[in-house]
Amino acid sequence: MMTFEEEKMQMACDDLRTTEKLCESDNAGVIETIRNKIKKSMDSQRSGVVVVDRLQRQIIVADCQVYLAVLSFVKQELSAYIKGGWILRKAWKMYNKCHSDISQLQDTCQRRPSSSQVSLSTDNGNHNALVENGVTAEALDRLKGSVSFGYGLFHLCISMVPPHLLKIINLLGFPGDRLQGLSSLMYASESKDMKAPLATLALLWYHTVVLPFFALDGSDTHEGLLEAKSILQRKSVVYPNSSLFMFFKGRVQRLECHINSALACFHDALELASDQREIQHVCLYEIGWCSMIELNFEDAFRSFERLKNESRWSQCYYAYLTGVCQGASGDLDGASGVFKDVQKLFKRKNNQIEQFAVKRAERLRKISPTRELCILGVIEVLYLWKALQNCSSSKLQIMNQVLQSLDEALCRGLKHLLLGAVHKCHGNIRDAVQAFQLAARDEYGRQINSYVQPYAVYELGCILLAKPETVGKGRSLLLQAKEDFTGYDFENRLHVRIHSALASLKEVVP
Repeated sequence: MMTFEEEKMQMACDDLRTTEKLCESDNAGVIETIRNKIKKSMDSQRSGVVVVDRLQRQIIVADCQVYLAVLSFVKQELSAYIKGGWILRKAWKMYNKCHSDISQLQDTCQRRPSSSQVSLSTDNGNHNALVENGVTAEALDRLKGSVSFGYGLFHLCISMVPPHLLKIINLLGFPGDRLQGLSSLMYASESKDMKAPLATLALLWYHTVVLPFFALDGSDTHEGLLEAKSILQRKSVVYPNSSLFMFFKGRVQRLECHINSALACFHDALELASDQREIQHVCLYEIGWCSMIELNFEDAFRSFERLKNESRWSQCYYAYLTGVCQGASGDLDGASGVFKDVQKLFKRKNNQIEQFAVKRAERLRKISPTRELCILGVIEVLYLWKALQNCSSSKLQIMNQVLQSLDEALCRGLKHLLLGAVHKCHGNIRDAVQAFQLAARDEYGRQINSYVQPYAVYELGCILLAKPETVGKGRSLLLQAKEDFTGYDFENRLHVRIHSALASLKEVVP
C-alpha cells in the first residue's frame, strides 16, 4: 500500500479480499454464523476458543475493510469515495460490535474473579440472550487490544473532519470522539496483540504530524510532544534499532526546533531503512524539509530530486519542490528545466497539491524565475505546511529581507501574507496584523493566489482569539474566512484549521 504503485495496490486489494474470504469461510461466514447462533440459541456451551476465534475473525475482516477503503480513497474519484465510505461504514459497525462484546465480557470477568470461566449475556431486544463460556481474562485483554486499534483510529480520524464533511459522516453513522480515540490507541499500544506496534506508531503519527499541522496554537502541540517523547522513551528498549521510531524521534526534534539533531535522526533512520524503500522516502522528505527550514537549498534540492526520480507518490509535487530549491540555490537554468517537467508529471487531476504545483511552476516558467522568486516559493510551502514556526530567528530575518525586496505586482498579496506569518513567528504581532490586513485587501492578488485572502482573514482571526477582549471579533473573522470564500487552493486544509480553532474556542468558552 505504501508504494502507491497501481500494480502493487491491486495486489494488496486481492490479498485483502482473500483474507476476508478465509476469515468468513467457516460455516456461513462470521456475520451469518453469529445470526444463526443468536436465533437458534444452540451454542451457549461453546468453548472459549470458539468465542475468541470468532471475535478475532470479525476484527480481521474489519481491518481488511479499512485497508480496502484506504485503497479506494487513493484513487481520488467520486465513485471511489462513495465506495470507500460504504466499506468504512461496514467496518465501523463490526468494530463497534466487537468492542462492545469484548467490553461486556471483561466486565463479567471482573464481577466473577473467582471463576475460571466467564459468560456474556446480552439482550439485543429482538433475540434471545447469547452466552459464551471459557474465555480467559488474558485472551480478552489481547482481543480488546486488537479491536481498540481500529476503534481508536476511527474515533481519532473522524474527530478531525471539517464541518462541511460532517453531514456526510453523520449520514454514514460515524462518531468522532478524539479522547476516546487516543484512549483506545493507548490501550492497544500497551496490549499483547500483534497490532500494538501499529497503535504506538499511530499515536506518534498523531502527536508529531497531525496535531502540529492542525493545532491552533502551541499549547496542544506542546502537550502532544511531551506525550510523544514519553512513548519513545518507553519503547526505546523494545525497538532500539527501528527506523520508524528513529524517524519519529526526528519529528520531535524538528518540532522543538532542534533542526540539526532532527537531521541526524533522519539520516540515521535512512541508514537503518536501507532495504525499505518507502521508509527511506519519508526520511528523505523530512531531510528535504529540514534543509529548507535551514535555508540549505542545495541539500533540499538533492533530497527532493531523488524523491522525484524514485517515488511513485507525487512526482509532480516533488518536481516543483526540486525546482524552487534548485532556483533558490542559484541554478536558474536547471530550475527552469525542472519547472517544464512539472506539467508532464501532472497525473492526479483532482489532487490539490499537484494542482498547486502545476500552477506555481507554470507561472515561474512564464516569467523567467529569479532567485528571489524561488526563495519566495520555498517560504510559501513552509507557510502552507506550517513549518515556519520551526525556523530560527536568524533564518526568519533572512526571509523577511528577501520578502521586503520583492516588488512584483503579481505576488504582492502573497508577499504580505508571508511577511505577516514571519512577523507572527518572530512575535511582532503589530507588524503581523498590518501585513495580514494588506494581504486581506489585495483584490488583484486574489485572482492569481486565490488562497491569500481567506488565509489572511483566518490569520487575523487567530491573532484576535488570543486576547479575551477580541475573542468575538476573532470568531467572526474565522467564520468569514470559512463562509465568504470558495474554490481556492487548499480550501479543505483551511476549513480543517478553522474547525480546530473553533473547537478549541468552545473548550475555553463554553
